[in-house]
Amino acid sequence: MKPSKMAIHLFTVALILLASLGVAQADVVVFAAASTTNAVTELGELYEARNLGHMTPSFASSSTLAKQIGNGAPADVYLSANTKWMNYLEKKKLLTRESRFDLLRNRIVLISPVAGSLANIDIHPGFSPAAAMGSEGRLAMGDPTHVPAGMYGKKALENLGSWGEVKDRLAPMKDVRAALVLVERGEVPLGLVYSTDAAISSKVRVVGTFPESCHPPIVYPVAAIAGGNQAEADRFLAFLHTPEGQAVFVKYGFGVK
Repeated sequence: MKPSKMAIHLFTVALILLASLGVAQADVVVFAAASTTNAVTELGELYEARNLGHMTPSFASSSTLAKQIGNGAPADVYLSANTKWMNYLEKKKLLTRESRFDLLRNRIVLISPVAGSLANIDIHPGFSPAAAMGSEGRLAMGDPTHVPAGMYGKKALENLGSWGEVKDRLAPMKDVRAALVLVERGEVPLGLVYSTDAAISSKVRVVGTFPESCHPPIVYPVAAIAGGNQAEADRFLAFLHTPEGQAVFVKYGFGVK
C-alpha cells in the first residue's frame, strides 16, 4: 500500500529532524536490480550523508536476487525490475505485509557501439533486427528466460513479429548491465537494454526505442523483506518517497511512479 502524501510529508519531517540531531542509524541491506546500480548507489550515499543510516547494496538480476532471498539471503529491502519476481517472493510470504509499492518506470531500447556505423532503426511491426546485426552478429540482451530486461525484450520482439529471426542469434547475459558491457566492448553490433543503462554509458548510442505498446509496462516494485530489519527498511522506503530521493532516480532517467 502506497503511503499517503501526508504520511510521506510527516516522515520527511521526521527524517530531517533525525538528521539534525546527528543520530546515526543501523545498516539497511538493499537487494536491487542491476539496472538501478548507479541510482541506488548515489541514493545510498545521500542517505548516509543525511545521517539517516548506512545502506549496503547488492546488485544483480532481479531473478538472481529473488532466488537468493528465497533461499535465506539476509536482505531488508528488495527492488525488482519487474513484477514477476516480486510476486515470486510475495507468494512465498517473504514480503512484509503492505510494504510493497511500485516505484519506477523505464523503457527498452536498441543500442550499438558509439563508434559503429549502424544507422538508426525504425522499430515497427515486422522490422528486421537481423539485418542490422549482419550475417555473423548477435543481439546482446539479458537472458530472456529470467532477466526482466530480456523478458520485456522477448515479448516486444514477439509482438512485433521479429523474435523468430533473432532467437537463435542471441548473446544472453546474466543481467542487463552485462549486455551493456558486451556492446561497449564492440563484441556485438546490437544490444537490447533499458534506456537508463544506455544513458550512463559514453561507449554506446541508442539506435531505436521500442514502442511502449509492444510490451507489458516496465514497472519496478519495491518492498521490505519479512524477517529483516523492519525499522531500517521502513525508514529507507520512506526516504525513497521524498523529493530528494526521487530526484536521484529522475537524474538517471527513470520515471517515478
